[in-house]
Amino acid sequence: MSRIRIALAAAVAASVLVLPTVAHGTASKTVLNGTVGPGFTITLKDKTGHKVKKLKPGAYLFKISDKSSIHNFVLEQESGGKFEKAITSVGFTGSKTAMVTLKKGKWKFYCAPHESSMNGTFTVG
Repeated sequence: MSRIRIALAAAVAASVLVLPTVAHGTASKTVLNGTVGPGFTITLKDKTGHKVKKLKPGAYLFKISDKSSIHNFVLEQESGGKFEKAITSVGFTGSKTAMVTLKKGKWKFYCAPHESSMNGTFTVG
């Protein structure tokens, strides 16, 4: 009976040691939060709620909340390379995520149908 308890205690201890490593790997991803709508607004903020202005090159998890079916959220690299991705689409409302590797250069996020008034920029590098 005591061998079973020791084996069970060892298994529990091993899982406790593994779980923080998995959680740490997930928590280390840098998350950027974007919103578009419900009015004619679009934002991109870091985890502390500050507007994104400058970032280091690397992988980022974009969490986008699209609050209007007439808008979308597009991410584009304007200089230093060529990248363009619509994270949400016109007609969609809800939340979507996308992992994007940002390279050095100037980046823009915008709503395609209303790009002239709904946009923002940041630099990487």
